[in-house]
Amino acid sequence: ASLLAGGTDEILKKIGEEAIEVVIAFKAGDRQQVINEMADLWFHCMVLLSAEGLSHDDVMAELEQRMRTKEKHNG
Repeated sequence: ASLLAGGTDEILKKIGEEAIEVVIAFKAGDRQQVINEMADLWFHCMVLLSAEGLSHDDVMAELEQRMRTKEKHNG
């Protein structure tokens, strides 16, 4: 709730921070830390989607559309 209260700029800042932490965890080869940081990144991305009136389903629909387009071009 506090993240939403901070507005879009605050959410975007957290996404940037978490993305950097994901990269650092991958570079360090720490699998558990990768999982932890990726969970944080996904959480903040979901908060942003919600703040903008979007959902996980919207993103999944886009990914499914891309897969169908790719299969059509490769098939």
